[in-house]
Amino acid sequence: MSFSIESKLGDLLDNETTKAILEKHLPGISTHPQIAMGKGFALSMVAKFSGGLITDELLQKVNAELSAL
Repeated sequence: MSFSIESKLGDLLDNETTKAILEKHLPGISTHPQIAMGKGFALSMVAKFSGGLITDELLQKVNAELSAL
């Protein structure tokens, strides 16, 4: 299975390797109190509702690492 920022956040958090990538760039994302609401959506979509916490620059960095897997 290939991963990207278009993958569902829940799938990324369920995989230890991809979860580590998210935590590297977005510390605390896996334990955020509202994370359950976003698990069914692509990371790129969740970013739009993050209030600017997940920037386009961060998404590009995460996507590069996910795509390299």
